[in-house]
Amino acid sequence: MIERLAHTNEIIIAAHRGWKSAYPENTLLAFRKALERGADMLELDLRLTRDQELVVIHDQTVDRTTDGTGNVGDYALTELKRLDAGGWFGPEFQGLEVPTFREFCDLLTAYPEVLLNVEIKPAANAIEAADLAIAMLRDDGYLERCVFTCFDANVLTHIHDTYYLPTQGFPGQLMSNYVAGPEGTMSKMWAVGISMKLLTPELVQNYRKQGILPWSYCPDEEEQVRYALECGTTTMTVNDLLPAMKVREEEERKI
Repeated sequence: MIERLAHTNEIIIAAHRGWKSAYPENTLLAFRKALERGADMLELDLRLTRDQELVVIHDQTVDRTTDGTGNVGDYALTELKRLDAGGWFGPEFQGLEVPTFREFCDLLTAYPEVLLNVEIKPAANAIEAADLAIAMLRDDGYLERCVFTCFDANVLTHIHDTYYLPTQGFPGQLMSNYVAGPEGTMSKMWAVGISMKLLTPELVQNYRKQGILPWSYCPDEEEQVRYALECGTTTMTVNDLLPAMKVREEEERKI
């Protein structure tokens, strides 16, 4: 399934932490709404709790996206589940929980075609988190729809060398433990995420010449989406699904 991303004539829209612009990020609601709207891929962030449970949350701490404080890794799952993960975004979302990765995977059963960009957040136990996530995805039969992402090159290398799975990295200046050169980190990358601040046609072509698929993040305005396409990136991770979907519909009508 993931080979679909290698076809540059198809625009692939990935929902960044779910439909992040309209719903509290990395909640089951944000993912479900993105799926209902027709996102091709879901991007999500994984961390481990104190009791070694995989949960879907971006930050190292719970401070920004819940009513709690402190590091995610200092919470047991039962403690984390008591936090409100929606009220910070709007009062109508109060009561939403930080989802477990198990709950996220269960949501996908009704969407057998959706692709996954599974980001392992850098941490001392990131390789352990990657191993647990891959085991769960294998058991569920989901591995064929996954690309694995991390800003830590050591984690990407582990996933590439141990499991031979597709990985997405970033330009070297954004990664930790990045090893330059043709035999370094780039040799472990199937795809590369390029921010709109760095995106140029020249950079896209440079990665293509090295056999790495160039993706863009996060074009959230119609002009940005069109620029991303002009640069040659047809897989884009977005916070707001609507501009990208509007441009894609316009492009499809031209065919």
